[in-house]
Amino acid sequence: MTGCDDDIRIVSGLNFPTGIAFDDEGTAYIAECGLALDGAPPGGRIFRIEDEGRLTCLKDGLRAPVNGITHEGGSLYIAEGGRPGRISVLDLRTQGWKVVLDGLPGGGDYHTNSVAVGPDGKLYFGQGSATNSGIVGRDPLQLSWLEKGVHAYDIPGRDVVLTGADCESTDPRTDASPVRTGAFQPFGTPTVPGQRIAASLPCTSAVMRCDPDGTKLELVAWGLRNPYGLIFLPDGRLLAIDLGFNDRGSRPVGEAPSCLFEIKAGAWYGWPDFAGGVPVTHPSLRPSRGEDPRFLLANHDELGPPQEALIRFEPRNAPTRMAHAPDSADLIVTLFGDKRPLTGPEGPPVGRRLACLSLSDRSIRPVESPALQRPIDVAYRFQDRALYVLDFGAFELGRGGEVKAGAGTGTLWRLRSFRTHPSR
Repeated sequence: MTGCDDDIRIVSGLNFPTGIAFDDEGTAYIAECGLALDGAPPGGRIFRIEDEGRLTCLKDGLRAPVNGITHEGGSLYIAEGGRPGRISVLDLRTQGWKVVLDGLPGGGDYHTNSVAVGPDGKLYFGQGSATNSGIVGRDPLQLSWLEKGVHAYDIPGRDVVLTGADCESTDPRTDASPVRTGAFQPFGTPTVPGQRIAASLPCTSAVMRCDPDGTKLELVAWGLRNPYGLIFLPDGRLLAIDLGFNDRGSRPVGEAPSCLFEIKAGAWYGWPDFAGGVPVTHPSLRPSRGEDPRFLLANHDELGPPQEALIRFEPRNAPTRMAHAPDSADLIVTLFGDKRPLTGPEGPPVGRRLACLSLSDRSIRPVESPALQRPIDVAYRFQDRALYVLDFGAFELGRGGEVKAGAGTGTLWRLRSFRTHPSR
């Protein structure tokens, strides 16, 4: 599908960018994640885009992966994954940088995600799960942890009672006989039925908030596997894109959707036992590899009913971020796309495009755009009434877990006019 004549590359040659933001004057800023893939320089970096697409580096050496930037009040709030995760702030007037909130869970499958500033002035952010589905296993995607010898485990944001449904896998550090690992435990630590684990803060799989100076950290909602993109609607409602389970690891879940949720304070969103309100034991979520998943939590009644999704995306489309569509109540969302064959059965590529979400009828419509490799963020610039799309660049995964990535293939596109197609 081709784009319009007004679609142009603003910047090329980026190293795996993950976030774009505009200040009040319309100046653009870009974050690179900082993963040293394919010879890319290590450490996250923040750039300002100058005339003719030139880049000025404002900050480097950030904890990778940097998962996004947000402009508010003349500063950029930066989500740094790292080990541990943190949120930092860069004052665009003085170039001063400081850490706002440190000690967030890190070292797992997912990380500290980008910030959204709420109507109350607080910083809202998502924190991804440490594992695919609650249990540390020998997941092919996590080859890096074989060298470190450790892998983070999940931390509940609500008190949980376990069923004792452990999973078995060989120890990748020794290739010795299989070991059993339970939910919310270090690798190789089993659990027993009725075992209770108290809530902690900060936790994984949650939306949290704090004051702009990092104080008064609070849990907003728990049970979101990887709430990557947050956005506040004009009426004050908070929406989150939650990336769904993968068909991998010791507790694979098949054909799970990613979801768009309205975030309600105190609600439970189902992870690790539900996907968009559907129990992981349902036949529709049967994995293509490994045993069918069992419930990990025995106290669903205490947690409350899992929230239903506003919109469910097709499996493996991997939505990431949203922006308000010009002159519309709709949302434009980036679909990063699948990471097969490691996250599901082999098949044709999916995602890797833009979509338009209608909250009125809960439909998803394709958006006409240039050919994109891995769209990851999107923003609207009012000064030229154009949509800007950030493309992560070439990134694929091999059967053995090897990463096939292209340093310098990230791109920022400007779309001055675009069309959506009927929902499907």
